[in-house]
Amino acid sequence: KRLRSIPTTTLDGTLIELHANIELPQDIEQVRESGATGIGLFRSEFLFLNRDDLPSENEQFEAYSIVAQSMRGLPVTIRTFDLGADKNLKNSYRSTINPALGLRAIRLSLVEQVMFLTQLRAILRASAHGQIRILIPMLSSDYEINQTLHLIDHAKKSLQDEKKPFDENIKIGGMIEIPAAALCLEMFMRKLDFLSIGTNDLIQYTLAIDRADDTVAHLYDPLHPSILWLLARVIYTASRANMPVSICGEIAGDIQYTRLLLGLGLQQFSMYPAQILTVKHEILKSHLPSIMPLIQKILRTDESEKIHALLAKLNN
Repeated sequence: KRLRSIPTTTLDGTLIELHANIELPQDIEQVRESGATGIGLFRSEFLFLNRDDLPSENEQFEAYSIVAQSMRGLPVTIRTFDLGADKNLKNSYRSTINPALGLRAIRLSLVEQVMFLTQLRAILRASAHGQIRILIPMLSSDYEINQTLHLIDHAKKSLQDEKKPFDENIKIGGMIEIPAAALCLEMFMRKLDFLSIGTNDLIQYTLAIDRADDTVAHLYDPLHPSILWLLARVIYTASRANMPVSICGEIAGDIQYTRLLLGLGLQQFSMYPAQILTVKHEILKSHLPSIMPLIQKILRTDESEKIHALLAKLNN
């Protein structure tokens, strides 16, 4: 109870935002118990799975509205559907040899524009009932961003014509989970309002490792020098431009990486509700000026064994 009610600040007074990842509207009770200050990732796939038809606009609107109203003015970031990798539409004809690299996420949305516009309209309508933000997964190019923004504008215009209320200034963000996006970050920042780093896929794509393949899963390494460099670059570049940036991948909720991420400059984490108080406790014990020398050593090191040793020292 004490942890839940106090602000999340480091020993040197840096305020950190802890948001929750949810998959179902029913997860809201856990979010409240955790003391999260928002929802950093609301996965919308639950509406599309295990059914023979597609969810209607009203069905989606009701689900999003329930969450927005339940959060009582706190931010709710809804990720447009990310289907086609580890999850597929029932009876979908879209199958590829490697679905992680195939027609999924925003790629699928831009092909199935009627389905995408239905979801966008539902999210926009729900934004009249709370502080909703739209998060677009798996962006990799300016074409995808431009097409997405065009469709969002189209959805807005259709609602305006029907005189249905929505937040005219709704924030649009992009997932940074493809190396191309991390390397072309400035272009993303010119066109979007916020960023969310999806470390699960960013690590998988950078290291060319299929996390679902047991024969190579042991090579999945959040501490690989290339991953640390990409994270440091994205966080620094976004922070310097006052662009809000968060991490919503699994490492955000793993306390062995909490001080590392703080040292890289991260000020917004998003994780499962059950992880929030543990991470919060670690943040409350951390003093950023004291850990920065070790962070600089980690970033200058290119040997895995030394990085792990330095991380252990950082967490002592």
